[in-house]
Amino acid sequence: MTQASQSTARTGGRVLVDALLGHGVDMAFCVPGESYLASLDAFYDARNRVRLITCRHEGGAANMAEAYGKLTGRPGVCFVTRGPGACHASIGLHTALQDSTPLVLFIGQVDRDAQEREAFQEIDYRRMFGPLAKWVGQIDNAARIPEMVSHAFHTAMAGRPGPVVLAIPEDMQRDLVSVDDIGPYKVVRPHPGAGDLERLRELLAKAERPLLVLGGGGWSAEAVADIQVFAESFALPVAVSFRCQDRFDNTHANYIGDLGTGSSPQLTKRVKDSDLLIVAGPRLGEQTTQGYSLIGLPRPKQILVHIHASAEEPGRVFVADLPINAGTTEFAAAAKRLQPLQPPVWGAWTAAAHADYLENLKPGSSPGPLDMNEVMRVLQAKLPADSIVTTDAGNFSGWVQRYWRHTVFHSLAAPTSGAMGYSVPAAVAAAAVAPTRQIVGFVGDGGFLMSGQELATAQQYGLKPLFIVVNNGLYGTIRMHQERDYPGRGIANALENPDFAAYARAFGAFGEAVEKTAEFAPALERALKSGKAALLELRLDPEVITTRITLTQVRAAAEQRAKAKH
Repeated sequence: MTQASQSTARTGGRVLVDALLGHGVDMAFCVPGESYLASLDAFYDARNRVRLITCRHEGGAANMAEAYGKLTGRPGVCFVTRGPGACHASIGLHTALQDSTPLVLFIGQVDRDAQEREAFQEIDYRRMFGPLAKWVGQIDNAARIPEMVSHAFHTAMAGRPGPVVLAIPEDMQRDLVSVDDIGPYKVVRPHPGAGDLERLRELLAKAERPLLVLGGGGWSAEAVADIQVFAESFALPVAVSFRCQDRFDNTHANYIGDLGTGSSPQLTKRVKDSDLLIVAGPRLGEQTTQGYSLIGLPRPKQILVHIHASAEEPGRVFVADLPINAGTTEFAAAAKRLQPLQPPVWGAWTAAAHADYLENLKPGSSPGPLDMNEVMRVLQAKLPADSIVTTDAGNFSGWVQRYWRHTVFHSLAAPTSGAMGYSVPAAVAAAAVAPTRQIVGFVGDGGFLMSGQELATAQQYGLKPLFIVVNNGLYGTIRMHQERDYPGRGIANALENPDFAAYARAFGAFGEAVEKTAEFAPALERALKSGKAALLELRLDPEVITTRITLTQVRAAAEQRAKAKH
């Protein structure tokens, strides 16, 4: 304990919460635990300044904090208890890491004099979370709380945004100290150099089939507007990386679609046929590049300009001809000031790519009594243009990725990490962040039962998201892959599900099941008019496995390939 008079001394817990206030924290997510009681006590005195949302599972709390970070651009804050609580919260850290989302996770820790004894629920979080976070620290001296919290927030936001972990020993939070507060954090990200921009313009002047790909973290509404000016000035076709559709207006004449699990064949061909790829923000990960197959590895066939906030990323997998270390916001601000080419020679290339995108929006046939294509058409027509969409991992998400058209930034929270169980807590967090906007969370039957208990959180805090539960009685993605690789030998993918609509009603939410296409629009109207959290369970034929192909067709194609080999 430092020397302190009783009039100026504060507990470590109070210093910690005051530090959060100094960094502008207005909301935090938690599952309470005895390992951070002193911090919870300090939250009591700050209850009119910080909305502390109590969740039903630490995985839900961490995912809510991650969604908060995605939707606000500010660090999401999560508190969990030691041991089991920290283990449960790891899923949110992994998503934040792969999605470049700022997040600060505080974990209650065993008393300092009990450490290294395998005390009750003790874990060394530096070793546990080292690969999952930008920095992992432990505050052993309460006088250093302002310093280390400031370090955490700066690190979460600097360069490529990401997660940070701070362990807070229980006894440290009770110490009395006199210490000055620090805050707020300042964002530090690199800017593109003048030479980089001039070289970019030179490459554009030589190109015939350029393509701009947007994604990654660190975007803002201003950056989205700036990059649109750049794309318009140079008549560039614009694609987005996996689950980053809200980085560009999907109704814009330059938009050509998303690169991910459900990309159209026409779009993937255009990436391969391009002679200049300008990649601003994405890591060019496995999903965006379709297993690293869209462009040559390690040296692409196309001229590659790779803009990323992390200096280590360009060249990590693909060798860039022009690597630019810059944040997306900083690059967009500079790019919009580039002198346009008059006129660019690729106008027809861009127009044709956009026409391909529009053609891809035309739905195909759908077996069974419930047509997911029509479901998406009704949702897009009935819900406001600024609705926030959350989604989970799973084949059902293909309909959302293909048909939902984002027109404003901060309208999508989806895990590029591919985590199931994300959509429900993300939708709850979105409803807390943006209570005046419509929130719609898409989730499969498997993913829903991984985090569906957070319906209780929505009800407790008067939050009103709409959940679309696509129930086909399968871990559908796994079944599809089994049929593709081991046709006719599906196992461990069938699910016996509860009545999801009744489950929702048990929490006090609106719940209704839909089995036929004609039933969906009226059910949606009733859900929206209910004035509370709502769940629509869509009972889908298992044959409807993707937006393009049925389960039987997947199996038949695999069997045909096997015959051809023999």
